[in-house]
Amino acid sequence: MRVLVVDDEPLLADAIAEWLRDEAHAVDVAYDGSAAQERLAVNDYDVVVLDRDLPAVHGDEVCRELAESGSAPRVLMLTAAAGIADRVAGLSLGADDYLTKPFAFPELAARVQSLGRRSRPAMPPVLRRAGIVLDPARREVFRDGRYVPLSKKEFAVLAELLRADGATVSAERLLEKAWDEYADPFTGAVRLAVLKLRRKLADPPVVETVTGVGYRIQ
Repeated sequence: MRVLVVDDEPLLADAIAEWLRDEAHAVDVAYDGSAAQERLAVNDYDVVVLDRDLPAVHGDEVCRELAESGSAPRVLMLTAAAGIADRVAGLSLGADDYLTKPFAFPELAARVQSLGRRSRPAMPPVLRRAGIVLDPARREVFRDGRYVPLSKKEFAVLAELLRADGATVSAERLLEKAWDEYADPFTGAVRLAVLKLRRKLADPPVVETVTGVGYRIQ
């Protein structure tokens, strides 16, 4: 998934981002509400982890704008305020979930994963196609019963191809969902990841190149 983490505590924001990257998500970071608005205007996120008390533009305003946009990502709001009234206020702004600080990183990651599933059409918990079995929760992949060790990027690319259910996925879409905002759109990162993926999945080949369009798994 593509995730935006917004928190004015850089150490915390960066720590959340690294934890989520270890879960094979593509993560961008913003340290204030204004920077968050800029990234939301140009990137397609599945989930936003949003601190409520932000400088420049308050987290409430960022959340309200997302809710009013109509095609908003899911929002996990973070705050140090643990009162019921605070949680109700956050959810009434359009947040989908609410987590108080301090929190456990595994719980945050689980909530992000749950919100990500809700941001897309319903999918089975385990993805299967062409002899491939991908378990997002365990981050495991098998091909015809054989375990396939994949890097985080290879795993993310394969998951996106399997979610497409046979449809072609563009290289731009794969770059958007598996890499962060610093990825060069002219880089060969997607092509290289697909090449390595094919090699690890072994024969018979299953990842097909659709010339000028992208990739698919038939």
